[in-house]
Amino acid sequence: MAVAAFGCMIALSPASPAQADNPQKATTFIQELGGKAIDTITDKSLAEEERLSKFRTLLNQNFDVPGIGRFVLGRYWRTATPEQQQEYLKLFEESIVRTYAARFREYSGEKLAVDNARADGDRFMLVDSKIQRPSGPPVAVTWRLFNDNGGFKIVDVVVEGVSMSVTQRSDYSSVIQSNGGNFDALLKAMRERLSRV
Repeated sequence: MAVAAFGCMIALSPASPAQADNPQKATTFIQELGGKAIDTITDKSLAEEERLSKFRTLLNQNFDVPGIGRFVLGRYWRTATPEQQQEYLKLFEESIVRTYAARFREYSGEKLAVDNARADGDRFMLVDSKIQRPSGPPVAVTWRLFNDNGGFKIVDVVVEGVSMSVTQRSDYSSVIQSNGGNFDALLKAMRERLSRV
């Protein structure tokens, strides 16, 4: 879990604009994020609320949170009311911020090594990398980047072949289905999880 948190932290670090049709820029983008992420993780001067605030800013700078949130919800997005959608997106963002901010405390010297990048359609790039751990084998991480008006945004992180977005989608879908399709059951579950983080 610490590896996934480290990967997402890198994804949330601020980055300079780059073109999606340039593999070198894509690999540089991820490599620079790695350095900035480690600096953020190891900054002992930040109080908890400062860390959460900084993390939230990084999240919104580098992710299309509403888009990812809609993908994670799948077909249930269309059945939710506008009010439910709005609350869900707020809870979705907050759950990412608080969950991964807590997991970063497990950071123990991991390093990111970027391998290569390749096009994934017209507006996406895939960047392959490995997270090298002080103990244990390296972990394969693939970043899916979207070209957003000349700058990259990460839309998914795939750890050892497992998509973080698809995993979350399965989790949320299971909650709704096990409650007879009741969308409010998911909102309740998300609020309860947040209260425990």
